[in-house]
Order: sequence, then structure tokens, then C-alpha cells
Amino acid sequence: MSTLERARRHMKAHPLALDATLAAGVLACMVAGSFVDPHGEHDVSWSLRTPAPLSLVLITVAALALVFRRRAPLTVLALTGTFSVVECVTGDPRAPVAMAAVIALYTVASTTDRPTTWRVGLLTMTVLTGAAMLAGPLPWYAQENLGIFAWTGIGATAGDAVRSRRAFVQAIRERAEKAERTREEEARRRVAEERLRIARDLHDVVAHHIALVNVQAGVAAHVMDRRPDQAKEALAHVREASRSALNELRATVGLLRQSGDPEAPTEPAPGLDRLDELVGTFRNAGLHVEVARADHGTTLPAAVDLAAYRVIQEALTNVQKHAGIEAKAEVSVVRVGPNVEITVLDDGTGEDEDPHEGGGHGLLGMRERVTALRGTLTTGPRYGGGFRVHAILPVKTRSRAAEDPA
Repeated sequence: MSTLERARRHMKAHPLALDATLAAGVLACMVAGSFVDPHGEHDVSWSLRTPAPLSLVLITVAALALVFRRRAPLTVLALTGTFSVVECVTGDPRAPVAMAAVIALYTVASTTDRPTTWRVGLLTMTVLTGAAMLAGPLPWYAQENLGIFAWTGIGATAGDAVRSRRAFVQAIRERAEKAERTREEEARRRVAEERLRIARDLHDVVAHHIALVNVQAGVAAHVMDRRPDQAKEALAHVREASRSALNELRATVGLLRQSGDPEAPTEPAPGLDRLDELVGTFRNAGLHVEVARADHGTTLPAAVDLAAYRVIQEALTNVQKHAGIEAKAEVSVVRVGPNVEITVLDDGTGEDEDPHEGGGHGLLGMRERVTALRGTLTTGPRYGGGFRVHAILPVKTRSRAAEDPA
């Protein structure tokens, strides 16, 4: 950092010291101007003169008033303007006390609004110029009188320009800060959405496979002594479900790895093309499932395909967990106009048939998936027993984030 930059920052941190330095400089200029006479006897020349004691007093008091120009700009302008009027009327030869009034007028213009600047500037210009022309010792058309008019106008204009520039810079800074906050909020929103999506995937994977493992492990324990072959088959299903759960968990958790970490093994997201494989895992666990499809030839977007798969997976998992050991499930996938409709029915009579009573997040996760794609989800008990899950997903869809112009 240069010496000039350090000095500027120091002065900015101590405005009273800056104003005192400015007042001392203005005092020096006014004193020097009071001792110089630009008028000779026959032509323009420079010579020394002796100012009146009253002029020196007015110069000193006006300079001292400038020290407080930031704290009370209008008061300082009134004082320096009064001293200037007195000097214009009584000073002969005249001392440049009006310089202090010009600095005070600049301060008022740079710290207030434009209407105030216009009113105060015109009033100051009129009073000082009028007093100098009408009551001063010089002729009304004297160069000094016109100089007062010009310098007061310059002070007001310069102060208004500085105020406008400060307001412009502040507006740009606020706009940049708002844009930065918007980017941070957008980043936090995207992170929250991604965390929610990963949480849904983890729930679907864990709930599905752990439910199958639980059922098969119960079967193996029940028939271990009497039918070891069936127990061995159940344990094989446990191993297969565990391996599938680990693979899907590995693929999901791989999304959380940092960019510099080794690449995690991944596989395509599941869809309705793996529906038979999904239903087979439930059938192996002892659940009777029937599938009816009328969507052949329909190509679904990846998000819709994944949502349909997860809805069926979660619905069958709930049947496995809540509907009872004798329950039967029906799965239908039908293309209806611009939508694909997913329906999962069961005739369970279990005591905990309503998945809402389990305290889990399965139905909530299904609803979030479907709603994010502008679809609808209806769930509830069936008349006569059982439960129904019905999802309508648009074949061509856009997420809310994509539709938002912002």
C-alpha cells in the first residue's frame, strides 16, 4: 500500500482531522488573498495591501466554522454566509471570506438531496451576490461581484455531482451485494434440494431391501430346523437383497464424493424397464404380486421413469411391511393421453395397514417425487380393506425450477 493510499484511508477514518486540515488550507488561502491586490492604478497588476482587522477576524472565524461542516452543514453555511455578507458590505479592500461560504455550500450539496441543493444554492447565490452588488464599496458590475456569483454556482454544482456519484456507486454496490446474496441463496436451495433427493433415494433403497431381508430372515429362522433346503433358499435371497442394497447405496453415496476423490462405481438409474426384476424380489419374499402394463412403446424421461419405479417400489415395500402375510398386490402401469398412471393395490388385512401410522417418510417421499414433476399422487385405504396408491405422471414434464424464469 502506498503512502498516499495510507494517508487517504487515515483521513477517511478520522473525518474531523480531515475537516481541520481543510479549514487550515482554506484559512491560508484566504489570508494570502487578503494581502494581495490585483488592481494597480492604471492597469492590472499585483501588489501587497494591508487588510482591515475586521476582515482578518472574519477570515479566522469562517475558517474555524469549516471544522464542523460535516456535523452541521446548514448551520456552518449560515455562519460563513453571514460572515461573507458582512465582509462584502464593510471590507475595503475586500477579503475573500466568500471562499469559506463556497466550501460550506459544497458540503450541503454533497450531503443533502437535489431539491435542498437547488433551494439553498439559489438562496446563497442571491444573498451573497446581491449584498456585494447593492451594498458593497465596489460598482455592481465589478469583477469580484461576478466572481462571487460564479463560485457559489460552481460549489453547488460540484457538491450535487459528488452526491450523485456517491449514490450511483452505492446503488451498484447494493446491487452487487444483492446479486451475491441471491447466488448464495440459490446455491443453498440447490444443495437442500439435492440433499432431499439423495435422502429420498436412500430411504427407498434401504426400506425396500431391508424389508425383504427382514422377511427372508424370518422365513429362514422359522424353517431352519424342519426344512433346511427352504431356509438355505431364503438365506440366498437375503444375500441377493443385501448385495443389491449395497450396490444401490454405493451408487447413491457416490454423489456425495468430492471432485478429487476416486471415481465411484455407478450404474444407470432404475426405471420401469427393471419392473419385472423389482417384482421378482417381492415374489421371492413371499408376496403375491400381479402386474398389468398398457404402456408399451412409451419412452419416459429419466426423471419420470425413476419416479414411477420408486413409487412402485415404495408402495410394494409398504404392502410387504404393513398388509400382512396373506396379502396380494396388483400393479398397473397405463398410458392415458399425455400421462402415465401408476396404480398399486393390495387387499391386506394387517393391523398396521395404513402406512401413515408407521411414522416413516415413504408416502411423503413419493408425494415429493410426483409433485416435483407436476404430477399428482393419491393414497388411502380401500373400501372393504387394503390400501391404494395412485400416481399420475406427465410423460413430457418440466420441473418447477426449469419453469421459473428467475
